[in-house]
Amino acid sequence: MDKPYSPACDQNKAPILAVLTPLFADCRHVLEIGAGTGQHAAHFAPALPHLTWQTSDIALHLPGIRLWLEEANVPNLPAAIALDVDGLWPVPDQAAPFDAAYSANTAHIMSWAQVERLFAGVGALLPMAAPFALYGPFSYGGRHTSRSNADFDRMLRERDPLSGVRDLDDLTPIADAAGLTLEDDIAMPVNNRTLVWRKR
Repeated sequence: MDKPYSPACDQNKAPILAVLTPLFADCRHVLEIGAGTGQHAAHFAPALPHLTWQTSDIALHLPGIRLWLEEANVPNLPAAIALDVDGLWPVPDQAAPFDAAYSANTAHIMSWAQVERLFAGVGALLPMAAPFALYGPFSYGGRHTSRSNADFDRMLRERDPLSGVRDLDDLTPIADAAGLTLEDDIAMPVNNRTLVWRKR
């Protein structure tokens, strides 16, 4: 099996790492939800050696992630775990709890019900004051931030009517219900954002 490869991951890994480095400076155990190819983890973990970077995704993607983790060959990258937002979430480990969560380019390929479960799961898993960084394209007040995001949203919905670029006005109440408060909204290249939520 060849390693899966995403050009977008190569393009956005450096600017995302620049955001995560100060955000996760005091964290020790991060859960990446929807690790995809595994490229982000393979880039972030060596740069953040104080963190245990736990990748997760649906079972279908785990073999590809494993190839990237094996190539990275760093001690703070344990084997990827299966996590489907529709299923069971990891049981918090009292000895080594997750104290941060990260997810990139996931909310727009999920159904809205799955996005709700994503926030509920993160809110239930994280301890007080822990950050959740969510990267991707977002709209505001029903308006896209660029023509390319509008076109991307149209393409997503034509392919799967349950998917689509998510609006911050819709995310805010489900985050609130999960005990998460928006702390920062950071502009990223190519009309993306990193939304930083904090567990109350």
